[in-house]
Amino acid sequence: MDPWKKVYATGNYAQANILKGMLEENEIPVQVLNKQDSSYPMFGIIEVYVPGHLLATAQQLMNSSLLN
Repeated sequence: MDPWKKVYATGNYAQANILKGMLEENEIPVQVLNKQDSSYPMFGIIEVYVPGHLLATAQQLMNSSLLN
């Protein structure tokens, strides 16, 4: 089994979900790990993971979507 690799980290939950949706639309499996404090969401980050063999593809999609 291919290990999951972190493709993105943010402090903004909405931004992580938008990225998750974009990757899933392109048939890339996504796991979101929320490490934010439940009482103080300004502390901590949200990490987005994809399978290691799809990391380069996910990064290319992210880069192309940021340029548009």
